[in-house]
Amino acid sequence: MSVSSDRDTLHLLSIFHFVLAGLIALIACIPLIHLAGGLFMIFGGVTEQEPGLSVVGGLFSLIAGAIILLGWGIAYLVFRGGQYLDRQENYHRCQIAAAVLCMIMPFGTILGVFTLITLNSDDVKKLFNQNNPAEKVQES
Repeated sequence: MSVSSDRDTLHLLSIFHFVLAGLIALIACIPLIHLAGGLFMIFGGVTEQEPGLSVVGGLFSLIAGAIILLGWGIAYLVFRGGQYLDRQENYHRCQIAAAVLCMIMPFGTILGVFTLITLNSDDVKKLFNQNNPAEKVQES
């Protein structure tokens, strides 16, 4: 493959990373409903007759908040991976982002596998070495 073809492939992969990062961030917002419900249980209609309601509300809020933060963190990782792919920088971080994508079925798995296959090409490794000489990527 030629250098321009490799750059076009990396650019296309980066666009797919951006789209999938947006979808991951959007889906991670679904537990906001549970977070709001849990906060309502904690601060809303708690009476002395229902003291356990605030404990359940706290559990709802804690789990929902953790899921939201985890989803947004993964979305950020995927987004930054797309930026690095587009600039041909941080080869190892691109591999990490692609490996994390492989866990997100089905679109993330497809994108992660294609990204890892593309990153293992010797021509692509040369592109990364040209743009970031401090981080040498070993070519097989």
